[in-house]
Amino acid sequence: MKYGYARVSTAGQDLETQIQNLKAAGCDEIYSEHFTGTQTNRPQFNTLLRKLEVGDTLVVTKLDRFARSATKGSELVRELIDRGIAVHILNMGLLDNTPASKLVRNIFFAFAEFERDMIVERTQEGKAIAKQQPGFKEGRPPKYTKKQLNHAVQLLNSNSYNQVAELTGISKSTIIREVKKRKLK
Repeated sequence: MKYGYARVSTAGQDLETQIQNLKAAGCDEIYSEHFTGTQTNRPQFNTLLRKLEVGDTLVVTKLDRFARSATKGSELVRELIDRGIAVHILNMGLLDNTPASKLVRNIFFAFAEFERDMIVERTQEGKAIAKQQPGFKEGRPPKYTKKQLNHAVQLLNSNSYNQVAELTGISKSTIIREVKKRKLK
């Protein structure tokens, strides 16, 4: 069997292009997911790894779909090849355990890890700059305005939490949190 694996880190990225490339490469079955490459516990990938048998081929579009760590990625590819599973990277070709193949994949994994580290570093730098701006507040912006929350709390004088939630569209748990927050002040 020829299995394909497609992965993107965030929901906004294009998974469909990878899937189309895997179909064009003749994959019988394709597993895909939105999951960061730094995580080793990727549900679809783990299911696929358990399913692979001697003689199967695992196809990915790029080497960094396996992992963003040089060590983890290299170990995984070596384990697959040792299990008798062919590893085909569409932009590199078929991998094996020859010294040249090991060198090339280790270099590619090192670049993937470097790229990931650079993204993290730039993100942290951007956060540090943003924190210096007046009015900076980390996290998600509030979903409801102060006026909306005041209205919901006022409605509690003559309505239940469930009724207020239904009237305002604000969840019961959000209203409860707001009431508790106000009692602490």
